[in-house]
Amino acid sequence: MTLETQLQAAAVQAVAVLYGAQVDAAQIQIQKTRPEFEGHLTLVTFPLLRQSHKRPEETGEDMGRYLKENTALVSAYNVVKGFLNLVIAPQAWLGLLDEINADPQYGLVSATEESPLVMIEYSSPNTNKPLHLGHVRNNLLGWAVSQIAAANGNRVVRTNIVNDRGIHICKSMLAWLRWGNGETPESSGKKGDHLIGDYYVLFDKHYREEVHALMAQGLSEDEAKQEAPLIKEAHEMLVKWEQGDTEVRSLWEKMNTWVYAGFDETYKALGVSFDKIYYESQTYLEGKEKVEEGLKKGIFYRRPDNSVWADLTGEGLDEKLLLRSDGTSVYMTQDIGTAKLRFQDFPIDKMVYVVGNEQNYHFQVLSILLDKLGFEWGKGLVHFSYGMVELPNGKMKSREGTVVDADDLVAAMIADARATMDAAGKNDDMTEEEKQETARIVGMGALKYFLLKVDARKNMLFNPEESIDFNGNTGPFIQYTYARIRSVLRKAAEQGLNVEAGLPADVAISTKEEELIQHMAQFAEVVRTAGQDCSPSVIANYCYDLVKEYNQFYHDFSILKEEDEAKKMFRLALSKNVAQIVKNGMGLLGIEMPERM
Repeated sequence: MTLETQLQAAAVQAVAVLYGAQVDAAQIQIQKTRPEFEGHLTLVTFPLLRQSHKRPEETGEDMGRYLKENTALVSAYNVVKGFLNLVIAPQAWLGLLDEINADPQYGLVSATEESPLVMIEYSSPNTNKPLHLGHVRNNLLGWAVSQIAAANGNRVVRTNIVNDRGIHICKSMLAWLRWGNGETPESSGKKGDHLIGDYYVLFDKHYREEVHALMAQGLSEDEAKQEAPLIKEAHEMLVKWEQGDTEVRSLWEKMNTWVYAGFDETYKALGVSFDKIYYESQTYLEGKEKVEEGLKKGIFYRRPDNSVWADLTGEGLDEKLLLRSDGTSVYMTQDIGTAKLRFQDFPIDKMVYVVGNEQNYHFQVLSILLDKLGFEWGKGLVHFSYGMVELPNGKMKSREGTVVDADDLVAAMIADARATMDAAGKNDDMTEEEKQETARIVGMGALKYFLLKVDARKNMLFNPEESIDFNGNTGPFIQYTYARIRSVLRKAAEQGLNVEAGLPADVAISTKEEELIQHMAQFAEVVRTAGQDCSPSVIANYCYDLVKEYNQFYHDFSILKEEDEAKKMFRLALSKNVAQIVKNGMGLLGIEMPERM
């Protein structure tokens, strides 16, 4: 039970004794005391004035006196206007640390069979190109949101929708047929997604050349784009694909297999995975079926050109295309079909889509359409909308000059981490294998932390050099503090000190140590807040604040050189639990903690 919960219970009892009134614990507002005032926790008296029939200051004095005299929690108090600042007794802090120490999963809630089932969609790549920086932020956010949802006691299904059909896929297929000479990932030494992405770029290069040639013959740009032989051939291939042409389908399956193998490598490097993957090629027909059903029910309407639309002007929006005049589907149709299949496959209580803020309108419309089609969960879907991410110079290393490749970014981060550690001599006593593994953990930690510490709803600038810094609000700074604590604990073990034996029964502790325990105790509430708000940045910045406080403590207080045995064991236990909470918190972000740095 947290100190806040204990104080709420004691305050409820105080109101009953002092004023003969009953109040709910929810009426007792407790918050962290502001730094300019003495105290640890503050009770707000204003909600209790109806029961006390006294001024706020008098109510505070009554409550403070009662809590000090009748509980072991409060050692002193002061009243500032309507705020009762409470000084928590040292023994209460020891009891709280004992509680944290007894539970390695402190603050994390395990799911049961009755827990809500939350499905979280993220990644959503196209199979005509490799993953890029935007996908990196998407995948890291999706994974973190799913981890935080699970830490709040939910059952979680992580899902992906792969956009594996359409004209863009046919473009890379056609380019490979024209200019590939049978090239494969094995023969080229390229990852499959990079190989196919290269042919997508090659198609665009030759297509632009055809368009310019036609414009030189007098056609307008729009006419040239439609009449270019390559785009016509790509459309013909798409029609054949829709009709189930054996040859086209066989090539499509082969090339997609290459891409999926490449994606899997990138996902592994990022440390993300999925419980269920859906494919647009399997869901778009389900969506078309639901649109046709809506057409028959009068929910949608058909225009003279045979296209199907939803009129959302009654909802303050516009009209939305659902089927083109040739009967082919659009993304909205696919998402309707995918949603139908997902809720068929799983008894989902909540559906969260992790998709960039450029799709805000799309999900607003999807929610309305699903509701109109009779899906009870339509109105309840959540669009976790996040901002765009860029680099200071717009790119790190790009194949097309505009897109930052995910694999290049990961490799560069690991290389930068290794170079930084080599230069600082932080890994001199490691084997080559240890050096490279630590560089991977630190490089990926730097990347993940930098992308996740910012409020996801904001656009952000990712600076690779700044992210590797071993000082400041960075992943490596937090990892280094963790590794420092682990080093202290190893040395303690070498001296025969058993940190696992439990806490000293009675020890005098400092204000800084009280602050550290209070900060650790807030982890449970931080996890709850991050879950309610779908906000990984809350966890990230909490971990930074905790290690910043710990580093001040480490600088000011002796641990292994402390002569008082009780204080030494207390500080070791304090350090061990700071490390455990940091590891658990960073783990929710998908960030590993190195034992040595």
